Amino acid sequence: MAETKSKSTSSSKSSSSKSTTKTKRTRTVWGLNKISFWTIGAMAILYLVASILALCGVNLKIVQALQGFATAIAICIVAYLAWKYVRSKQAVWKVLYFVLLLVVLLGIILPLVV
Repeated sequence: MAETKSKSTSSSKSSSSKSTTKTKRTRTVWGLNKISFWTIGAMAILYLVASILALCGVNLKIVQALQGFATAIAICIVAYLAWKYVRSKQAVWKVLYFVLLLVVLLGIILPLVV
């Protein structure tokens, strides 16, 4: 009888441990999804305001600044998530990450300079 109780207790602990891990993982993903949703919402608002200001003939620099800020938010979020994916992988993945990030940044900066 004592053995049965001991086995059920250890089984219960194992089950609750798995449940807690799954809950933490779900909470993390939900947080990430929530952040992604609100980031898209903020970007949409910034682009909408920029478009309305452009149609009203407001200074082009203000419109470009709002659009640039929205793009920067998106790049920061995506770069962070991409790094979370790559950080546990081999060195070649990390090098590829930085090369791709550099190309994206150059693609944004070069048209502004030229």
